[in-house]
Amino acid sequence: MTLFDRQLTKPLPLGRTLFSYGMNAIAALSTALALLALLSILFEIFRQGLPGLKWEVFTSLPAPAGETGVPSGFGNAIQGTVLMVAIAALLSVPFGILTAIYLSEVGKTSATATIVRFVMSILSAVPSIVVGVFAYAVIVLATLFNYKGFSALAGAFALAVIMLPIVVLSTEEALKLVPQQQRFASAALGANSIQTTFKVVLASALPSITTGVLLAIARVSGETAPLLFTALFSQSWIENILNPTPSLSVMIYNYSGSPFPEQIQLAWTASVVLLGMVLLTNLLSRLITRKR
Repeated sequence: MTLFDRQLTKPLPLGRTLFSYGMNAIAALSTALALLALLSILFEIFRQGLPGLKWEVFTSLPAPAGETGVPSGFGNAIQGTVLMVAIAALLSVPFGILTAIYLSEVGKTSATATIVRFVMSILSAVPSIVVGVFAYAVIVLATLFNYKGFSALAGAFALAVIMLPIVVLSTEEALKLVPQQQRFASAALGANSIQTTFKVVLASALPSITTGVLLAIARVSGETAPLLFTALFSQSWIENILNPTPSLSVMIYNYSGSPFPEQIQLAWTASVVLLGMVLLTNLLSRLITRKR
């Protein structure tokens, strides 16, 4: 056995061994504490919310406060949440992807691209309640007359502002991961820059872009503060996107402090449904990534 082999097989000094075991123990303990907090929250939500999970909660409107023995649910809040998130995605995803294409394929190191990246980074760290106040100022106050300023459209705008930096930054990183050789090969075959960008680069990065979009959707699905300032709430089904619109997160906020037990139970059940929607979105993103 050579000297090198003996060095490889020689046990570590006692001090380094103890240090390694100690760091592993600290890492394991930190992970356990983080999981304990998360699992305790999930356990309490499911313990309190699952008993009220019935089919009627998906198809009924909230019953009047204090009234028992009648169907009570939050079908309108599910409808409002899906509607506002869908409009927000329609507003932010195309614009975000086009912005990311400019940053990755066109502007790259230009001064404009640097400024846009900086703004997107700052915007991604802005608290959601600040975005809600901004949307309230530029949309709700501008159209406020007899409560007509509060609407699904205003709520969707606030959610779109939150989604935009996530879509832009994740899409830019996905485009950067496409090998430069693919761009050269496309150019060698006679494709221009637009054809290369949309038919080669964008197509190759599409699974990662989809993952970023789904994560952005999951991020805004549970937002409450922006919707309090923009969409407000309603106890009826949605008839017009320009009217106050219910959502699961705002309903949970309103009912969690109610003195009526049936409304508190409805808030717990809505928490389970909202958690399931967010979990489903995250699972879809994981599935797309794994297929990639």
